[in-house]
Amino acid sequence: MANLDPVAVQPAATQATTQDRVAAIRRDFPILGRQVHDKPLVYLDNAATSQKPESVLAALDDYYRRYNANVHRGVHTLSEEATAAYERARLQVTRFIHAASEKEVIFTRGTTESINLVAQSWGRANLRPGDEVLITEMEHHSNIVPWQILAEQVGFTLRYIPLTAEGLLDLSHLDTLLTERTKLLSFVHASNVLGTINPVQRLVAAARAVGAKVLVDGAQSVPHMPVDVQALDVDFLAFSSHKMCGPTGIGVLYGKRALLEAMPPWMGGGDMIREVKLTGSKWNTLPYKFEAGTPSIAEAIGLGAAVEYLSGIGMEWVAAHERELVAYAYARLSQIEGVRILGPGPEARGGLVAFTAGDIHPHDLAAILDAEGVAVRAGHHCAQPIHDRLGIVASARASLYIYNTPDEIDRLAEALQKAADIFAL
Repeated sequence: MANLDPVAVQPAATQATTQDRVAAIRRDFPILGRQVHDKPLVYLDNAATSQKPESVLAALDDYYRRYNANVHRGVHTLSEEATAAYERARLQVTRFIHAASEKEVIFTRGTTESINLVAQSWGRANLRPGDEVLITEMEHHSNIVPWQILAEQVGFTLRYIPLTAEGLLDLSHLDTLLTERTKLLSFVHASNVLGTINPVQRLVAAARAVGAKVLVDGAQSVPHMPVDVQALDVDFLAFSSHKMCGPTGIGVLYGKRALLEAMPPWMGGGDMIREVKLTGSKWNTLPYKFEAGTPSIAEAIGLGAAVEYLSGIGMEWVAAHERELVAYAYARLSQIEGVRILGPGPEARGGLVAFTAGDIHPHDLAAILDAEGVAVRAGHHCAQPIHDRLGIVASARASLYIYNTPDEIDRLAEALQKAADIFAL
């Protein structure tokens, strides 16, 4: 059998001071040692994708070098080893989010595909003209467009919870937006632009009062804080591997087992079937009913290694570290003339800060920061309605993670001040 434990290199971080612990974590990430424009890399684009530790890189390499094979149907040794590693990753994810069973964990290509799966399977089976789906104005496009497409096809009404001027959800009229016509409440746990952390339990309770199901976009929460799907009582949760130290090309849809059992398949093909006749087919059991074709085997194994890595660090520590960093970043950037930080204060946000700087186009701003070795994101971040609501076309965004430091925030602030000086803000 292949070694199915993360092959790896265990996290170098130990229970030490925060500074020592972050220094140890940074040694686990090879890419952080590189130079950009002859300057040490400051990577602050973690909301788009995170970097990968040695343990994840080693797990991917080990699969391809030692037991590369397809899963589930083979009886030869390599296939059995690959199947064991693939299913072990599912169990690791199950434990990480505290799902009741590994049958509730569906592997997808990412958050976007997970939400589309719910829309095209649960939504198409359950939504009718006269029904309503309630989402929010702070959603990523992946939690807007699938519902717009389905609404045009099925005929239900899509409604939105508005934002306050501070970048929070305006829940003052929630009782008029959430009615007996609402069949689904779908919302982002943590905004990828505003940083806002939404009150999941309050929203779930409100949805339950009218009999609505709940889908939560956890792309920006699962990598950054403890998430317990049973404690939150959500019906569906979607998130992506590549934002939590894992590979690209794989994500997760969690769903309550009874709901998943009742939902029809979304895609047809191999592995999602139990029997195929020319006159019809019978579906496989969960979770395979929703995993048509050859899955992302290496990527699932890599995700499992990432989950083990983060679990070794501790998600409570991750959340606390980011709270300290974002408070420091908010304070430092607020001191720069002309900088406007989007969203609420640090006490109500996760580990990112999106901002504008006077009339400097965010792409120009990002280019200047890149020349200083600082990587940030620029654009609308797949959240145009938020930018429309704020009256801006785009923003720059610095997003933080386990390996970032106050010194790197200082580098960001210094580079941003340099840009302000160049453009005479």
